[in-house]
Amino acid sequence: MKKLVFTLVAIFALTASYAQTVDELKAVQALKKDSVAAIQGRVDALQGKIDAFPGWKKGAFGTIGANLSGFNNWYAQGSPNNSTGNIGVAINGFANLDKEKFFWRNSGNINLGWVKFDDKDDATDDDSFKEATDVFTISSLYGRKLSEKFAISALGEYRTTILNNFNDPGYLDLGVGATWTPIKDMVVVIHPLNYNFVFAKNDAAFESSLGAKIVVDYTKKMGAVNFKTNFSTFQSYKSSNLSNWTWINSFGYTLWKGIGLGFEFGLRDNKQEALNYALTDTPTADFNSIDNKTQSYWLFGLNYAF
Repeated sequence: MKKLVFTLVAIFALTASYAQTVDELKAVQALKKDSVAAIQGRVDALQGKIDAFPGWKKGAFGTIGANLSGFNNWYAQGSPNNSTGNIGVAINGFANLDKEKFFWRNSGNINLGWVKFDDKDDATDDDSFKEATDVFTISSLYGRKLSEKFAISALGEYRTTILNNFNDPGYLDLGVGATWTPIKDMVVVIHPLNYNFVFAKNDAAFESSLGAKIVVDYTKKMGAVNFKTNFSTFQSYKSSNLSNWTWINSFGYTLWKGIGLGFEFGLRDNKQEALNYALTDTPTADFNSIDNKTQSYWLFGLNYAF
């Protein structure tokens, strides 16, 4: 009996001691967490000051999407033996310099895609990857500050394709005017004096002209989220048929060590490109007869933030 009582007392004492130890450790842990939070707060505050300091700021993020498949004797479909593939790559980068009296903002966007459908039962079928999405844009904006939000500026922007028909067409905008920065990370460019140089082999569809250039760009990084939207339009003074606009939106969400999910989509309206496409099948086509539909593309896949 005495042994039983002694054993119960010992177990109770150990349990009480263990509970006390756990409570003490939890109390110490809470203090450590508060200390870590305070240190992280100071680190974040210092990083904010570093980010606000005038100087070069560089960054990039990109999205890769891929889908590969193969079928053998899959009789339920029209081509039972085939291999298919879809690969897309999108990259957005920037390098910005911000000084007391001037700024210099540079950015680039590239989106490339390849697709293939190989019917193994068709000896004449093309089994190679073909170019699908093909977008390439670079721009450089320089401004002399008149105030915190307004500047006199000059812009150079070049757009083309690089996988197929490089610089055919190619567009080079050179112009001067004003730049407005209403909020942080947003830039609004208004250049009433801009010349749109168009490089192309088909002079019947493409023509250079003088006009106005407007660009709205917003690039933001919020924790694990990277976001960029860019709207660029040229409005020709000669004819609305020579005007064009492009709107590209990119989104990336980092899940682990820079890797995450990404999505990009773009819209474009360009009547000269629509006419050039129509002339391939209809040599008598003109601006009045073509159906100028809005162009679009999208890409979803893995994302990596540099």
